[in-house]
Amino acid sequence: MISSVTDPLPDLSDAPQASPPLRRSDDSRVRCYSSHFADLMEMRAPADTVAAYLDRHEGWFRRCAAPMQVEPLGQNGYVLTLGRFGNFGFEVEPTIGLELLPQSAGVYRITTVPPEQFQPGLRELYDVEFNAALRLEEQNASAPHTEVRWELDLSVWIRLPSVIGLLPESLVQSSGDRLLRQIVRQISRKLTWKVQEDFHATHNLECPPRRRALF
Repeated sequence: MISSVTDPLPDLSDAPQASPPLRRSDDSRVRCYSSHFADLMEMRAPADTVAAYLDRHEGWFRRCAAPMQVEPLGQNGYVLTLGRFGNFGFEVEPTIGLELLPQSAGVYRITTVPPEQFQPGLRELYDVEFNAALRLEEQNASAPHTEVRWELDLSVWIRLPSVIGLLPESLVQSSGDRLLRQIVRQISRKLTWKVQEDFHATHNLECPPRRRALF
C-alpha cells in the first residue's frame, strides 16, 4: 500500500520582500524631478523612407547613441548608460532600459524597461519613467521633406544623502529640476543631431544645418 504525504507550505512571513520602486517610497530622502520636452528634426526624404529607417533601430540607435554605452535588451530594448552627472557633490551614473516600440500609424513610442529586468540593484538608487513619442509629418513642398516631431515626459526619483536634507527644500528641488533639463538637453540634442546626420549619410542626401533646440 502506497501512502501519499503532502509537505506543508513554507512560512513566508519572515522571508525578505523586494522593496517597491522609489516612486512609491515614503522615504523623505527620495526626491522626484520631472519635466516635459519637445523638439523636431528635419529629414529631406518622404515619410515612408524615414519610417523604413526608423523601423531598423538595431542599426542607427547604437551608432547614434555613441559614445554612450549601449547594450541590447531583447528584441526592441536597449540598456543605455548616460554618463556621470552630479549636484551638491552627489554624483550618479544613470543607466536606463528603453524599449523602442514598433510604429503605429506613423507614431513611434519609447518606454521604460523596469530595472529588475536588467540590473535589479538600481531600484535602490533611482527610478526612471521615460515616455517618448515620435510622429512623422510629411510636408507639402517641391522637394521631399518630413518633420519628425518628438515629445518626452521624463520623471526621475532618486534617494539623496541625508545631509542634503539640511538644505532648503526649494533649493534642492529647483537644482534637481535644472540638472534634469541639462541632462536631457545635452543628450537629446546630440542624439537628434546624430540621427539626422546618420539618416542623410546612409541615404546619400545633403543634411540640413543644425538648428537651435526648442528647449
